[in-house]
Amino acid sequence: MTKNPHTFLDRRDFFRNSAAVCMAGFIPGLSNLEFVGYDANTKKRLVILFSPNGMVRDGFWPETEGPDFELTPVLKPLESLRDQTLIVHGICNKIRGDGDNHMRGMSCLLTANELFPGNIQGGSDTPAGWAKGISIDQEIKTFLQSNSATRTRFGTLEFGVQVPDDANPWTRMVYAGPNQPIAPISDPYRMFSKMYGEIEERENLLSVLDLVKQDLLRVRDRIDSKDQWLIDSHGQYVQQMKTDLTQSNRDDFAVEPIRLPTNVANENDKMPELAKMQMDLMVNGFVNDLNRISTLQFTRSVGNARMRWLDVNEGHHSLSHNSDEHKQSQEKLTRINTWYCEQVAYLAKKLRETKEPGTNQSMLDNTLIIWTNELGHGNSHTLNNLPMVMVGGGFGFEMGRFAKVKKVSTDRLWLAISHAMGHRIESFGKPNLSQGGPLRL
Repeated sequence: MTKNPHTFLDRRDFFRNSAAVCMAGFIPGLSNLEFVGYDANTKKRLVILFSPNGMVRDGFWPETEGPDFELTPVLKPLESLRDQTLIVHGICNKIRGDGDNHMRGMSCLLTANELFPGNIQGGSDTPAGWAKGISIDQEIKTFLQSNSATRTRFGTLEFGVQVPDDANPWTRMVYAGPNQPIAPISDPYRMFSKMYGEIEERENLLSVLDLVKQDLLRVRDRIDSKDQWLIDSHGQYVQQMKTDLTQSNRDDFAVEPIRLPTNVANENDKMPELAKMQMDLMVNGFVNDLNRISTLQFTRSVGNARMRWLDVNEGHHSLSHNSDEHKQSQEKLTRINTWYCEQVAYLAKKLRETKEPGTNQSMLDNTLIIWTNELGHGNSHTLNNLPMVMVGGGFGFEMGRFAKVKKVSTDRLWLAISHAMGHRIESFGKPNLSQGGPLRL
């Protein structure tokens, strides 16, 4: 069972027993609780959401280009977001070299660069190591963090849902640089602690101070009346600490940190609850301007989640290897991918329903969500025609349509995203694959 981060009985006992130390030394350190304040200027945010094992051919891609595209079964959850949705066909991962397509599909997806030679053997082809370059989210983060007007507390936050702890090219898509994979945080309670750890400590100390006050009151009645003023003095000091803690940094956040449901186990069958918790945390962090960029990784390349809540008992990766003629498998894969689309829709609607603090704008107006995959299709392991669904606004792309491009490299798409965020680099990933410049959408 996962420990609830809001329950700290062991730490409460420690602080309670050390109350004198806390009273003597904590107040001068209140500045350690400070966060970056909210900037009322318009912001641009980017979310990259990953789901694995390719996409079904029938039931995902619309047939009609342009604004009159039909919402296919997989895309139906985006019905109310149609005008802010752009589906792009023809984006290809053109990276070759070491590793198999699942490895290159994952670790080269956002880096648009090759894998180093290594000793990790895939299902076929040569063994490989980590990616040779930075991922686009971290590239843009570095740019934003270099400017005080766009700098935030974290820059990026990497969320995960059921991402395994083992580190290899199948499990990592975010890279701080060559040979520098960044692991997503799959436990929402750990992510909360990263985002709001100082707040947790403050709330924990407040509860400890309540216990100290109660102890002082009990002791007061047991001592001589002429010495009770000492207890009263300590009580006033404890109350002042509580007041200072309660008031400190309250104005630094647009909204309070959310409260997560308690004791949700980090396990396969809890994926729906875990996904919602992570997305709620993500939006909460955006409102408080902790970061401008987030990634959300569901499982991993070759992820074999069993989605029993969809009445699918087989592993996702195992199903993705079955023939397109196997109708039962295709129907289940359609259900799985529709569920992933529902997660995209949930996040987009949550952002749409959330106001930019200090404005009348929706947060979705200034956020672009990109839903993608490491493969174009599961059983063929193709890196062509990667599913690319963009939802939101604020980037200048023409939304509300289905667009086809001709085998354009991911390098050029990420270049366009970078330019839209104000980072006007000339190339990204492998320079030869950036030829043609940013993709125009």
